[in-house]
Amino acid sequence: MNVSGWLQERLDIEAARRFLAKKEVPLFQGSVLYYLGGITLFLFVIQIVTGILLLLYYQPGEATAYESVKFLVSKVEFGWLVREIHSWSANLFIFFAFLHMFTVFFAKAYRKPRELTWLTGMGLLVLGLAFGFSGYLLPWNELAYFATRVGSDVAGSVPVAGDFLLKIMRAGDDVSGATLTRFYGIHVAVLPAVFTLLLGLHLALIQIQGMSVPPEVENIPPAQRKAMKFFPNFVLRDVMLWLLVLNVLALLAVFYPWELGHKADPLVPAPEGIKPEWYFMFMFQTLKLLPAHILIMEGELFGISPLLRSPRYTLTARCFQDTKALAVDAEPFLELLQQIVVDLFLAEQQIGQSAGQLCPGFRQALTQRSKQSGRFFFVLFAARFKSEHRFSGNQNSGTIC
Repeated sequence: MNVSGWLQERLDIEAARRFLAKKEVPLFQGSVLYYLGGITLFLFVIQIVTGILLLLYYQPGEATAYESVKFLVSKVEFGWLVREIHSWSANLFIFFAFLHMFTVFFAKAYRKPRELTWLTGMGLLVLGLAFGFSGYLLPWNELAYFATRVGSDVAGSVPVAGDFLLKIMRAGDDVSGATLTRFYGIHVAVLPAVFTLLLGLHLALIQIQGMSVPPEVENIPPAQRKAMKFFPNFVLRDVMLWLLVLNVLALLAVFYPWELGHKADPLVPAPEGIKPEWYFMFMFQTLKLLPAHILIMEGELFGISPLLRSPRYTLTARCFQDTKALAVDAEPFLELLQQIVVDLFLAEQQIGQSAGQLCPGFRQALTQRSKQSGRFFFVLFAARFKSEHRFSGNQNSGTIC
């Protein structure tokens, strides 16, 4: 008996072959966007492989972390290449994850029955950002140390739970060796375990529900739609793109290496030009433009207040809809503008309540301004409602929340 026959008797691999032969990938103008998810998955696998290799030499600790990385890149054969590929694959992973998220969003692939697929995908994106933030400190150089201090200070500005989050992240009052050890445990144990479970659920949902198509493609009769076999046609094209991405990674690692820099010294002032990675730059630039205090509110709190509400908007409000509207309309932009008005309205209320005792006239002016924001909010809500039901006629749009 050959190996395939032995496996067939125990695993029924013929059923898997029939499933792969039956599975098809829709073909339309935007079919190339289906490859973004596979590229993101491939980059995550590269991070796992290179991360395991880095673990063989990395020694967490305030006195050993920097020296172990320096030894890896200078003494270990091809150690520098492993570190560079790990760093570049992490950045490209987040880049392609954002691209994948935007394509799913504007193609409205979050609609029923794929709400859970959208939620798990957004969860994976958040975990990817957590991977980047926790791994940034591990080399224990100046850039990583001070960038982590700035990033954790932002978390400390969260209302009510800010102090608790700050101490949980730093394992104390300031960034220290205990912070490094905590970030190391989160980066190599906690996040990979949670990410793997969520990724398995995400992939299972995709296999069960199939690949989504934009609303305009759904209007085409099934007999007239074009499709391509998932195996081997789509899989071979996916593998070819993976090889291309691997070559790009190798070129970036060789010609654009990441500098290790100097060892972190908490007693030395922060050098000029300290800034976070590009995927946190939007938050950094926002806080940089804001003053330390806006009236009586801290600038950091004012800056992150829209970010605290954006996950609610992104994760829930968009996914529990089943509308027949076209893929590109004014609804997303109206919804974003409405969210901005809500944030300004709440900020005005918070400032007005705090300053009312000091200056009644100031509170009266803010109250009048809040009424104007409230009227504008209802105008936007009516415009969004009209946009959602523009193509639905008298039918129920299926909105759940």
